[in-house]
Amino acid sequence: MMKITKAIFPVAGLGTRFLPATKANPKEMLPIVDKPLIQYAVEEAVHAGITELIFVTNSSKRAIEDHFDSNFELEATLQERGKKELLDIVKGILPEGVSCAYIRQKSPQGLGHAVLCAKQLVMNEPFAVLLADDLIDGGPQSCLAQMVACFKDLQTSIVAVEQIHPSETGKYGIVDTGASTDQMARLSGIIEKPHPEQAPSNLGVVGRYILTPRIFSQLENTKRGSNGEIQLTDAIAKLLQEEPVYAYRFQGKRYDCGSKLGYLEATVAYALKHPELAGDFKRSLESLVA
Repeated sequence: MMKITKAIFPVAGLGTRFLPATKANPKEMLPIVDKPLIQYAVEEAVHAGITELIFVTNSSKRAIEDHFDSNFELEATLQERGKKELLDIVKGILPEGVSCAYIRQKSPQGLGHAVLCAKQLVMNEPFAVLLADDLIDGGPQSCLAQMVACFKDLQTSIVAVEQIHPSETGKYGIVDTGASTDQMARLSGIIEKPHPEQAPSNLGVVGRYILTPRIFSQLENTKRGSNGEIQLTDAIAKLLQEEPVYAYRFQGKRYDCGSKLGYLEATVAYALKHPELAGDFKRSLESLVA
C-alpha cells in the first residue's frame, strides 16, 4: 500500500496581484494575523502525515528558506531575555522529523512545470501538492488529512474541489463527474479555465492534490496550454486515460488568498478565532461598523 510522505509547495510565482507588497517579499510570506501563508500550508501537510517538504522556488524567495531554517541569533536573544513562549514558537515552526528541500524553477512556466521540477526529489512515490494561496480551514481534520484518508482506500490520484459560481469557471480547472453529487466522485473529464458555456460543471479544483508518480510522464509530454504555460490540469486530463482520478468535496472553508478580498476575509476570520485577539478584535470591528 502506497503512503503519502512527500509534499510539493509551488512557491515560485511573482505575486503580481499584491504589488508593491510583493516586490521584495514573497506573497507566500504575507501574514494571516501572526503566521505567513506558507506556514499554514506546511502545518496542514504535517498534520496529514507529511515528513518531506519540497519547495519549488525562484531566486527571490530566500525568505521562505530562511523562515523554515534556524535563526540562532534570534533564538539566543530570546533565551537570554527569558522569552520562553516566543522561543518555543520560533523553534516549533518546523517540527522535529520533518525535512525541507528546495529546488529552483528558473522561469515561470506554469503549475505543471513547477510540479515537474520536483520529479527527481519525489522519485517513484505518490505525493501531495499544496498551493499556499488557498488557505483552507478544515476544522479538526485538515483538507489534506481528509484526502490522505481517502487515498488509503483508493490508492489513486485525488483533486480537491468545491462549488463555484458559474461565472467564475474561467479562473479554475473544472471537473466533469457526470451527474454524481457524492462527496467522492470519479472524474470523466477535467478542463482548464473554460468559459461558462463550455464548463462541464461548477466544481472547481482548488489548491490541494494527491497525485501518483504517473503524472510526471504526462507532464513531460504536455504541451503549453492556457497562458502559454504547462498546466497541471492538462496533464491530469491525460492521466485519466491511464488510471482513475477522483474529485473530493472537502469539508471546510477555503479562502482565496491569491486575491486581495480573499486575503482580507481570511485575516478577519482568523483574527476572530485567535486565542489572544478574538475578543478585542471583535469589539474593534463592531466599533468600526457602528
